[in-house]
Amino acid sequence: MNAYSKDRLNHLRAEMKLHGLNGILVPHTDEFGSEYPRAHDENLKWISGFTGSAGSAIVLENTAIAMTDSRYTIQIKEQVDTTLFQLGNSAEITPADWLLSNAVKPSVIGYDPKLYHKRQVDALVQKLDGSGITLKPLGLNLFAKIWFDRPAESIGEVELFPDEVAGATSAQKRRKIADWMSSDKIDTCVLTVADSICWLLNIRGRDAEYSPLVMSYALLHKDGTLDWYVDERKVTDEVRGALGEQVRIHAFDGFADSLRALKGVVQYDDARSSMWVYNMLGEGEAKIIFGKDPCVMPKACKTDAEQLSLKQAHIRDGVALTRLMFWLEAQDTSLGHVTELLVEEKLEEFRRAHRTYRGPGFSTIAGWAEHGAIVHYRATPETNKVITNNNFLLLDSGGQYEYGTTDITRTIVVGEVTPGMKEKFTRVLKAYFAIANARFAPETTGAALDNLGRQPLIDEGMNFGHGTGHGVGCFLCVHEESTGISPRVQATFRPGMLVSNEPGYYLEGQFGIRHENLLLCQEDEASGDYYFETVSVAPFDKRGIDWDLMTEAEIQALEDYHRFVLETLSPFLDDIELQWLQNTLFPEEKHEPTEEEVAFSYSAYD
Repeated sequence: MNAYSKDRLNHLRAEMKLHGLNGILVPHTDEFGSEYPRAHDENLKWISGFTGSAGSAIVLENTAIAMTDSRYTIQIKEQVDTTLFQLGNSAEITPADWLLSNAVKPSVIGYDPKLYHKRQVDALVQKLDGSGITLKPLGLNLFAKIWFDRPAESIGEVELFPDEVAGATSAQKRRKIADWMSSDKIDTCVLTVADSICWLLNIRGRDAEYSPLVMSYALLHKDGTLDWYVDERKVTDEVRGALGEQVRIHAFDGFADSLRALKGVVQYDDARSSMWVYNMLGEGEAKIIFGKDPCVMPKACKTDAEQLSLKQAHIRDGVALTRLMFWLEAQDTSLGHVTELLVEEKLEEFRRAHRTYRGPGFSTIAGWAEHGAIVHYRATPETNKVITNNNFLLLDSGGQYEYGTTDITRTIVVGEVTPGMKEKFTRVLKAYFAIANARFAPETTGAALDNLGRQPLIDEGMNFGHGTGHGVGCFLCVHEESTGISPRVQATFRPGMLVSNEPGYYLEGQFGIRHENLLLCQEDEASGDYYFETVSVAPFDKRGIDWDLMTEAEIQALEDYHRFVLETLSPFLDDIELQWLQNTLFPEEKHEPTEEEVAFSYSAYD
C-alpha cells in the first residue's frame, strides 16, 4: 500500500466531511479545458499517481475509483495503488454508473464547476436524477487547502505570433468572426479555451509545459473589439502596442464581474466552457444562447502561410529524427549502454541543435519491447529499460518550433525480429498508406476514413484501441480540435486541416508498433476531391517490412515517400549522414563511405 497516497486520500476525505460531502469528482483538466494542465492543477496526479493525459477519479468516504480510456489501461495499472482505488475503463463505465453502484443513498457529491462544462454536468444530473445522489458545485478548491507543497502558477511573458506567419492579423480574424456574429444577432461571444484566444490574438505564451499557451479568458463583441482577462504581469508593452486599442486588457480576476454585467445576446459554448462561466452569466441579465467556439474551425484550417511554416518545422524535425536513427544504428546495443532515456535525451539534443526549437510538444514515448505496447508510455529512472537486440523500439515524439508543431512516430527494428513481428509491422504500414494515399469526397467523414485505415488490420483479426488521427496546431497544441480520424468522428474535413495518421498494433507484454506522419488536407481543384499531403519528413524502417505483403501500389508509395525524404533532407545532412540515409532507403544505389568518413561521423554522436 502506498502510504503517501493513503495520507492524501485521508486528508481529502477529512476536507469532504467538513463541507458536508460524501464524495468528490476529480477530473484531469483545468478551468481552460487543457489536456496538459499546469503542475499546480494536476489534482488527479496528486491524489492517485496517474499521469496520463486523459482520466478522472471519484473519491467516496470508503472507496474510490480511477478511470481512463484504452490508451492508458496498462499505464494506470502500473501507477495507481489498487488497494486504494478501483480501476475503470471510461469506455465501459461512466462516472454516473459507478456512483449509482457504489455511493450510499442519499449522497452529496462535490465537483469544481470550473473543471466541468455544462454538457458534462447536465449528463450527470440527468443520469443521477431520482437516485438520491445529488451534485453540489463547490465554491472553493479543496485541493488547494490540503496540497501544502502545491507548485506556484507560472508567470511567463506573452509573445507575438507574427502576422505574416499566421496569414492574417488579429484584427482581420476578429472582424471576420464579428461579421458572422452580427449576421446572427449575437452581441458577445465568451471564449475560454486557451488556444482559441492565442490563435485569435496572434499571441503565444509560456504557461503550459508542452504548448505555448496563455491561460486567459476573453469576450469578443460584434464590433470586433475584445476584452481580454489575463495576468497583466505577462503582457509586455510590445504586445499591448501590437494588439491596439480594440483589445482592452483587464485583470484576470475581473472576468466574473464582467460576465455578470453582460447584456444582450451572449453565446456560450456548453461543450467547452465551464459550468462556472455559465453560472456567472446566469446571475446577470444576458440572454444566453449555446454555440460552438467560433475560433475552432478557422484555427483548424491552416492558411497558406501557416502551411509553409509547418512544413519548415517538419524539415527541421526530420533532420533531428534521422540523426537519431543514424546514431542508434551506430551503437553496439550488446554493450547495454543504450536505454530508453538515453534515446529520449539524444533526440532532444538533436532537436535542440536548431535555433528555432522551443521544446517538446509532449512527453516523448521511447518504448522498448513490451513498453511499446503501453500506448502513452513514458520512461522514468524506475522503468528505464536497456535496449538490447531483437525487438521493436516505438519512438513517438514531437517538437514545438518557430512556428510549427510536429508529431511523428517511428517503430525501429533493433537486431532481428521474427517473421510474425514483420507481418504485424507491415500490416500497420499498409493501414498507414490506406489513409495517406486516400482521395475522398468532401462529404467523407472522419469515421469513414478511420474504417478505411483499419481494414488491413481488421482483415487479419488485428485492431488498435485509439483513434487513427487527431488535429494538430501551428505552434499551438499537438492535440488540436479538428476533424479527426476516429470511429466517433462524423465531421468532415476541410482544406488546410493538419491531422495525424497513426495506426498501430500492441501486443501486451511483448511489443508495440505505430507508424505516424502528419498530413495536410488539400483540394484537387480539377476534380473537387480531397487528398492528403504528407508534411512529416523521416524514413520508415524498411528492416521491419515483409515485402510479400505489400502491393505494388504500396511499394511505389513507400518509394515515393522515401525519395521525398531523401531530396528534402539532403541539404541539411552532412556527407556521412546523407550516405547512410541513401544506403538505407535505396540500397541498390549504395555508396560505400571510407573508413575515415565512418570514424569521423560516428565519433560526433558518441
